[in-house]
Amino acid sequence: MTEPTPLFQSGNPPVVADERPMLDAWLDLHRDILLWKCQGVSAEDLVRRTVEPSSMSLIGLVRHMAEVERSWFRRVLAGEDDAPLIYDYTNSDDTDFDDVDAARVEEDFAIYRAEVARCRAVSAGYDLDAMGTSRRGNQISLRWIYVHMIEEYARHNGHADLIRERIDGQTGDWPDDI
Repeated sequence: MTEPTPLFQSGNPPVVADERPMLDAWLDLHRDILLWKCQGVSAEDLVRRTVEPSSMSLIGLVRHMAEVERSWFRRVLAGEDDAPLIYDYTNSDDTDFDDVDAARVEEDFAIYRAEVARCRAVSAGYDLDAMGTSRRGNQISLRWIYVHMIEEYARHNGHADLIRERIDGQTGDWPDDI
């Protein structure tokens, strides 16, 4: 298995910056942390559910965040109604977590990386005040989407930390030099 190295190797976000670079840096940091938590883990352990009764696994979190990226940046912000769901939710609302397979982890990482790249490109074309429409018909600003995505990653990176600790005892924070 290829190691899931961080996408941007972003280091620490700036402590002083304009709003957009700050939001981009924090979101990229959290994207990197998710992949960092998966480094050095076998395919079998990436799909392992270690916090019963939850069906969460490290690869399930990666799959979930690929879907979340697509949903907020492409469907809501860009209005890409033709951007289908990545995974088949016919039998479960939690397919991203439930339908994991060690034989597909490389594919799942590739899907995640491609979706993040596409979402970064999409969001770069919009001002923070740009509005998208949620599936419930609410107007949502790109600024809100950034803050929500940072929150979503932060929460799930906490889950990833606990799952990783259960797998092999590895804990720790992103290298910090502030």
